[in-house]
Amino acid sequence: LAPLQEGILYHHLSSPEHDPYVLQSRMAFASHERLQAFVDALGKVIARHDVLRTSVLWDGLPQPLQVVWREAPLAVFEVAGEDQVPHALSLAQAPLVRLYHWPEPQGPGRLAALQFHHIVLDHTALDVLGQELVGYLQGLPVPAEPGVPYRNYVAQARLGVSQAEHEAFFREQLGDIDEPTLPFGLGDVQLDGQAIEEAQHWLDDSLALRLRQQARQRGISVASLFHLAYGRLLAAVSARDSVVFGTVLLGRLEGGEGAERALGMFINTLPLRLDLADVSLAEALQATQQGLSALLGHEHASLALAQRCSGVAAPAPLFSAMLNYRHGSQVDEAQRQALQGIETLQSEERSNYPLSLSVDDIGARLRLVALAPASVGAARVCGQVQQVLLGMAEALEQQPQRRLLDLPVLQAEERHQVLVDFNRSAVPHDISQTLHGLFEAQALRNPDAVAVSTEQGELSYGQLNQQANRLARHLIALGVQPDDRVAICVERGPALVVGLLAILKAGGAYVPLDPDYPAERIRHMLSDSQPRAVLVQASTRALAGVSAVAQVDLDQSIWAALPADNPQVPALNARHLAYVIYTSGSTGVPKGVMVEHRNVVNLVNWSQRLFPAGGALLHKTPVSFDASVWELFWPLCSGLRLVLARPDGQRDPQYLVELIERQQVTVVQFVPALLQQFLDLEGSAGCASLTDIVCGGGELTEALARQVRERLPQVRLHNVYGPTESTVDCSVWTLHPQQPVPGGALPIGRPIDNTTLYVLDAHDQPVPLGVAGQLHIGGAGVARGYLGLPQQQAERFIASPFNPDERLYRSGDLVRQRRDGSLEFLGRTDHQIKLRGLRIEPGEIESGIMRLAGVREAVVLVHDAAPAGPRLVAYHTGEPLAAEALRAALLAQLPEYMVPALFIHLDSLPLTPNGKLDRKALPAPDLAHLPGREYQAPIGETEALLARVWAELLGVERVGRQDNFFELGGHSLLAVTLTSRLREAGLEADVRSLFEQPTLAGYAAITDRMEIVL
Repeated sequence: LAPLQEGILYHHLSSPEHDPYVLQSRMAFASHERLQAFVDALGKVIARHDVLRTSVLWDGLPQPLQVVWREAPLAVFEVAGEDQVPHALSLAQAPLVRLYHWPEPQGPGRLAALQFHHIVLDHTALDVLGQELVGYLQGLPVPAEPGVPYRNYVAQARLGVSQAEHEAFFREQLGDIDEPTLPFGLGDVQLDGQAIEEAQHWLDDSLALRLRQQARQRGISVASLFHLAYGRLLAAVSARDSVVFGTVLLGRLEGGEGAERALGMFINTLPLRLDLADVSLAEALQATQQGLSALLGHEHASLALAQRCSGVAAPAPLFSAMLNYRHGSQVDEAQRQALQGIETLQSEERSNYPLSLSVDDIGARLRLVALAPASVGAARVCGQVQQVLLGMAEALEQQPQRRLLDLPVLQAEERHQVLVDFNRSAVPHDISQTLHGLFEAQALRNPDAVAVSTEQGELSYGQLNQQANRLARHLIALGVQPDDRVAICVERGPALVVGLLAILKAGGAYVPLDPDYPAERIRHMLSDSQPRAVLVQASTRALAGVSAVAQVDLDQSIWAALPADNPQVPALNARHLAYVIYTSGSTGVPKGVMVEHRNVVNLVNWSQRLFPAGGALLHKTPVSFDASVWELFWPLCSGLRLVLARPDGQRDPQYLVELIERQQVTVVQFVPALLQQFLDLEGSAGCASLTDIVCGGGELTEALARQVRERLPQVRLHNVYGPTESTVDCSVWTLHPQQPVPGGALPIGRPIDNTTLYVLDAHDQPVPLGVAGQLHIGGAGVARGYLGLPQQQAERFIASPFNPDERLYRSGDLVRQRRDGSLEFLGRTDHQIKLRGLRIEPGEIESGIMRLAGVREAVVLVHDAAPAGPRLVAYHTGEPLAAEALRAALLAQLPEYMVPALFIHLDSLPLTPNGKLDRKALPAPDLAHLPGREYQAPIGETEALLARVWAELLGVERVGRQDNFFELGGHSLLAVTLTSRLREAGLEADVRSLFEQPTLAGYAAITDRMEIVL
């Protein structure tokens, strides 16, 4: 077989009933006579060309072979209707052409389905076949020159450039590619074409002319233009600057004399790599032309060989998109006359690739034919390619040095949708107020209403306001002014709430210090924030240490006699700081996020619209985390009752159940892990007072949402998302009690009030719907920035490319936008971790480990393994230090939640071919101390037979039970040979099962369960 024929045979054997390479045309004939004339003409073409009289055999043979038959009459079948036309074609029976016909429902004509198998014909061959067939219909004599035997090409393909030369070329091209290019996330290249839709689009004649002129002026082919345009699209929809996709090569350059008029499968699909980062359009065009030219010298290499030379391990595909640039001929008037009474109604194209684009170059015209899943949209792909081509034509005419990746991909309608329509969140809130001003208004309106409830008692709004006012006056006397930081290290209780309000009323910004933090971390936060004062109580006084900063002991209340009315700070306004909260930092130290009053006021106003008035909210989140901001200030600024859990109460789900019931809490916020623990308790179903559950800080799964529905059917469930830099929450998705729980990943929703959410690529261009990109957050919630870190602030807080009056925060979170505008969270663009609702920068933990004597390198990641669930795992090199010593040293530097659960010592960290850390190659914790996979001898007759055949095919000494067929060097063609060998031995096996169970033991188990077909 020729190279591409081998791949086509594999896909035929994988899915014989839904073969993606059966080409079908639906035809209409004016009469039975016109049908017969067509059949006679096609029969003459078959008789003239050996490839049309070819079948393919493989059973019992060392390798598949083509057999040419002296005679192979066209198979014609009359059926009652189109529904009786089978789609399968046996490759063992020549000719690989079938015609089915049936009566036209209304009239004397006949309808027909003409089927060819792609294994014997490519697009150029079909064009030649069509010309000869029309010639016979015109009554022209048989062409004088004989048909060119296809075997000449097969010999040339197999005996031309050596395997070693092919391998050297593709290793240089692809050796450092270790991840596949998967546009739209499409990774299955084992498709049968059934779920794929097709769209065709003729380019405007003026655009086609402009493209041809630019190609001619620059000395490149029009095909190079289209390959680069397709590469630009793939870069946008796969989030990669270096892309690899399949290109269909004509295969006739070395096909021998007369190859241009020969019939057969000459084409071959091979990978083309385009590196698009930091290159101009003009440079990228030249590089594309050179890449295609170089590839032509290896047009007979097999795709399996090319993939083996890359860093992408089988069975993962190297690419999942392909481009076929093909030339076609126009029909002249005489040919039209010959075809009278014969009409092609529809031609079906299919492929095993989930995304493919064909470009038909016919005369002066250019046509796009896209195949794509319905979820992507074939017409949408045509539109996006045309958009890139329009941008290329304009840039080549006016600005050829423009950066290629700046060329837009989105059509105007979709661009407007993602930038404008999905961000219609404007609500006329008054965000010129201060946070404490909103609270003071509530205290004035309802002074006797309960503001704070604890196990020990209650404070009314009036009492709370008066206590905060007296303390605020004391802080003002200490010199606190707008934007001054005031630290607070106080356990959860009424004193905490009084202290926070007092700091705000004095004009200061509170800096929360968790009493559970290690002393070293508290010292750093005090040193970095340079507070004017520190609020403490007896139990936390020692934690603040000895410094020149004034300590205010809330247990002593020396300010109790000060005036209780609201203090006035004339210069204070909504653009002053409300708080500075420290988050985990990638540089190894925590960084302070500065949030202004107006940011929080917008959050409060949105919450007032979303949640019902009245009721009670439970505050249980440590004040050092930004979720506490919403828990504390929304209820106090809205007239609700704030219920305070005891210190450390958030760690006890049973206590929370009892507290919610006792205090008749209506709204509660959970991270997913704690929500799961809460729901697992039988008593949670008795929390009938709850009307709303807010879930954030991690993935709200479908299963967890269903559990909420079963336990607490009356509640509204809100899935919220937002980094500290966007003031707690920036998006929300709500599940109402009457709504069914949707299947699959639950969204994080759409923007809250006065917020914009953009999904952008690495070059700040909006990505198409359904494509992963980095979430950029704009609007009223975007924080001022990082305290004392101008460089990091400039990197993360940027000017909006879409609105000159807007700043955006680069979240580092990977999301995709659905057709309805809601966002789906996918993970991080960097290696930041969200574990049990807590944001963790692995870099901070890694820095802590590498500060320890004897450690050379360190990497930290999350490993998710049942039943333990996700946990931090640290890999380290250097001296093999004991895990206990590492853990104890880290606990002195970091909060407990940032200390890894497992420590694994390695001799060295695994690297990719281009020298980067290969995180995927880090061993799973349960295999960490094994130097390699231990050999396990085969068990039973089936495993022993498989081991023997695998060893022979793969050229290895022995095969163990847990060895992987593809890791040992297997590929799709060897899989075909393997199944043939197994059938010879009396075992029924199929190719696809090997991809599903690639280990010896797994494949043996499947093979044992199959019936033997004799």
